[in-house]
Amino acid sequence: MGVSPWAVPAVGIAVVAVAGVFGAGWAWLALGVLLACGAGWLGWVVLREPRADSVAGMGFTIRPLTLAVIRRGDSLLVFEGRDEVKDETYYRPLGGGVEFGESSKDALKREFGEELGAEIEVGERLGVLENVFTWRGTAGHEIAFLYEAVFVDPSFYERDEMKIIDEPATACWVDLAGFRDGSKILYPEGLMGLLSPDQ
Repeated sequence: MGVSPWAVPAVGIAVVAVAGVFGAGWAWLALGVLLACGAGWLGWVVLREPRADSVAGMGFTIRPLTLAVIRRGDSLLVFEGRDEVKDETYYRPLGGGVEFGESSKDALKREFGEELGAEIEVGERLGVLENVFTWRGTAGHEIAFLYEAVFVDPSFYERDEMKIIDEPATACWVDLAGFRDGSKILYPEGLMGLLSPDQ
């Protein structure tokens, strides 16, 4: 039994319409019904076709980030990074990405547990910074939540360096004077402006 030539565009239109109105999950259900009727192969092809207007599909995303400002006297806890493309050494406070359904404070506590095996108390939010940048030739875009924080275990303040567990990097204390006078680079840009002049 053959498929009517009129069924081919009708199937494609039906599946695309369902996807546009109700989302891809319902479109797959509609496709299953059409397949059961013996005329859904074109709908499958339509759903498999990459869409040019899908930003996530192209890999361009804005990353929510949470970072801790932890001080030891006039020093800031940071990790040192290197961008060979820019020939630049830079520093950034510790933290990481915020997962879906997670508060930025909870994410910060989780990240310190994962990165240093440390428990922190998260205090005042200093601000939120938008960071549009390139790193090793790749574009990036982050929204960073900055919080004051302290270690629960005071012995962490006695360590000059701390190995980051899940990365080939080390955290260390860097004097804020180097960031103030521009001899050292601190990211995200604008962080020094959130710190009070006497700190």
